[in-house]
Amino acid sequence: MDKSIIEQNINKVIEKTDFKNLGERRQGKVRDIYTQPDKIILVSTDRYSAFDRNLALVPFKGQVLTQTSKWWFEKTADIIQNHLISSPDPNVVVVKKCSVIPIEMVVRGYITGVTGTALWTLYQNGQRNFGDFVLPDGMKKNQKLDKPVLTPTTKSDDHDAPLTTKEILEQQIVPKELWKQLADTAIKLFIRGQELALKQGLILVDTKYEFGLDENGKLMLIDEIHTPDSSRYWQADSYQARIDAGQEPQNFDKEFLRLWFKANSNPYEDKELPKAPTDMIVELSARYIQIYEQITGQKFEADLNTPVLQRIEKNLKNYQL
Repeated sequence: MDKSIIEQNINKVIEKTDFKNLGERRQGKVRDIYTQPDKIILVSTDRYSAFDRNLALVPFKGQVLTQTSKWWFEKTADIIQNHLISSPDPNVVVVKKCSVIPIEMVVRGYITGVTGTALWTLYQNGQRNFGDFVLPDGMKKNQKLDKPVLTPTTKSDDHDAPLTTKEILEQQIVPKELWKQLADTAIKLFIRGQELALKQGLILVDTKYEFGLDENGKLMLIDEIHTPDSSRYWQADSYQARIDAGQEPQNFDKEFLRLWFKANSNPYEDKELPKAPTDMIVELSARYIQIYEQITGQKFEADLNTPVLQRIEKNLKNYQL
């Protein structure tokens, strides 16, 4: 989609929804969640969150996340069943109600990252034994690992803490057999993700998966999969040349807007934040659309004529209680 079209539709965004008769409403960082007795309706808004607050609204972001995840659910359904029942609107999925397993399954294919818990940060600080795997000396930042590794964490609203297999079993978070199934499935999903991404010129660097159990106790993939919000992607064609030149890989960068807020305000303490520059919002929207098109190989299509909330409400009419 051309940036001029995005700019013309800069105000056609979803900040939040408040639909009646769809069930109990809860608001997540990006999605509005409506819970019914046997299913859940997930509406992806255009909220862009960081620093534990909403910073901006990015046109088409919610649609990109929904459609990307939907595409990946279809491409991995032979590995594990997922919670998707239907998608009555480009921003909406209706999903099966599951009991959530309280572990985030983080899978990494490369040693990278800058945060305190990132594999590269810990490695730089001398850590080699990560509980379930040991890394050799002499590794370089952004180097591919011999095989994908699991670095699971607790699932918390505040701060996710790292977990090892030993801790998971000792704390009886899940039974041993279920843990083995979780670990095997996460690695299989990641390998499939890397294979399909590479065909589109992308490296799937790392990601996180969430799982639940259906009413029969069967394992099910839930939440989202391989979206640009849950996964790190690098461009494959320039990777080696940039590594050889001592440069960072070419990535899908959505950090620039977060960094702008950090430079122009105190996002943790300021009551009022400055308005994000229009050109930055347009650029971020264009990047989301571009990564969707590259991942799926499909052209991004959006309804530019109907008001978004009106369209969603109409498409959810059949799901009212």
